[in-house]
Amino acid sequence: MQWLDRAKKWAKGIKRDVVVLWLAARDRRVPWYAKLAAGAVAAYALSPIDLIPDFVPVLGYLDDLVIVPIGIVAALKLIPTDVLTDLRIEATKRTERPVSRGGLVAIIAIWLLLAALIVWMVIGAAVR
Repeated sequence: MQWLDRAKKWAKGIKRDVVVLWLAARDRRVPWYAKLAAGAVAAYALSPIDLIPDFVPVLGYLDDLVIVPIGIVAALKLIPTDVLTDLRIEATKRTERPVSRGGLVAIIAIWLLLAALIVWMVIGAAVR
């Protein structure tokens, strides 16, 4: 079961790197564009609500398995190496998982906008 051990190690690294991004978004040594990317990826990854809910077959887990890791890797590449090393050490020390209220608000807003658009389209089709 070597693949299972590798998968657990990879998942642990992803969790740590999400915390690294959360910390990077608040670190003064990180350039503004890296802060923006780090904050956006961390907010989405830490949000309790997904853009594509997990109950949607196949697509529900697509963001968790593909989109989030790609976003993490891209955002980490924008952070200076020496700062990234410091942030990884700090993230490893932290045991609690931060929650992004901003990410929650953003995802809820997207869902509300989509619901409003669907209602508007249904009403428009019914009136014709």
